[in-house]
Amino acid sequence: MYLCCTFGLNITTVASSIKVTLRKKPNKQGQYPLVIRITKERRSTYLYTGQYINLKYWDEVNKIVRKSHPNSVRLNNLLLTKLAEANKTLLTLTSDKTDFSSQTIKKEITTPLSKVSFKQVADSYLKELNVNKKLNRYITDKARIGHVMRFANNNQITFKEIDEAFLRRFMSYLKGERKLSQRSVINTLIVIRTLYNRAIKQGIIERKHYPFGKDKIRIKFPETEKVGLTKEEIQDIEALDTLTAQETHVRNVWLFSFYLAGMRVGDVINIRWSDIYDGRLHYRMSKNAKLLSLKLPEKVIPILEHYKNDKNNEDDFIFPEMKKANLKSAQDVLAKTKTATKKFNKYLSRLANKANIDKKLTMHIARHSFGNIAGEAIPLQMLQKLYRHTSITTTINYQANFMHQDTDDALDRVINF
Repeated sequence: MYLCCTFGLNITTVASSIKVTLRKKPNKQGQYPLVIRITKERRSTYLYTGQYINLKYWDEVNKIVRKSHPNSVRLNNLLLTKLAEANKTLLTLTSDKTDFSSQTIKKEITTPLSKVSFKQVADSYLKELNVNKKLNRYITDKARIGHVMRFANNNQITFKEIDEAFLRRFMSYLKGERKLSQRSVINTLIVIRTLYNRAIKQGIIERKHYPFGKDKIRIKFPETEKVGLTKEEIQDIEALDTLTAQETHVRNVWLFSFYLAGMRVGDVINIRWSDIYDGRLHYRMSKNAKLLSLKLPEKVIPILEHYKNDKNNEDDFIFPEMKKANLKSAQDVLAKTKTATKKFNKYLSRLANKANIDKKLTMHIARHSFGNIAGEAIPLQMLQKLYRHTSITTTINYQANFMHQDTDDALDRVINF
């Protein structure tokens, strides 16, 4: 049926309008493009239909292709369909009360946000981590996103498809086929939740489809036991003699970490001589970029003296692990840190054997050991400062692993009769 009237679907709303028109910019063959003109606050952009006609076939008054054109019915029906789609998009954007431009309307018409895939949002997220040089997070989260894509077996999977039922099957897959621990499963869910929140913020998915929360998928970390050395065990490590040069070095690094409230290994090996002045250590944490200033304990002085002969200048690293790193390459810095940690843990196992310690001795246990010895003797607010925790709640939860006096006393009161 021939459309003999003007397109009644033209809409003007909220200073926006969408209309069919013939753009007066011919191609090389002298044909003019049939377009949808999108105007917002006097700024226009054009959505091309891919169809061109001679100027004589365009009815400017009724905004239709004249009947004299051999394909007028098909072209007018096409224009009507495109116009209806564009107007539907405009009405949706308007109902959401979003501040949008003509370019936004065009983009939403050509590439609807609802069609944006999980992978597209994930790729953008990973690119952002890489650009910001958060390489450790980039590597781990890339692997976790890879689990999702392998399970879905569909690069175009949308957020609406990643619902509660999908996630429950995915969790079973991670535990059963991938043999991941409960902690690793939770970490993967956290990445999915992060991407879901991004998608909601960007208008890709509505919050009503959010699969996390009460009566849905709840993210709860499993309780883990944090084991630290006792005061006596650390004294045994301090007293070790007949150590090789490498064992002595690793003990120095571990004790340096412990003496300074369990500094993370990446921060320890990045300390420079210039970071020490006025009897204090001043450094920026790699995890959250916080600036810290700690008094140098007396026990740290002999460790520093051990490395003074290898000092090239004030800006040199105290410990040797980062001296040959390409500091302009975040990848190389991360690789050197991982290699150093692996080496440290290997030699710490030997030190534990020599000190007759049956606990697994690693670099990270230095932090647990500080918490274990601190116990309930140091106020939580002070421990928060020493641990460099942003929230006191984090400190309370961390220190709860090492505070047993109340439960021990309660047990004794019941059974000692």
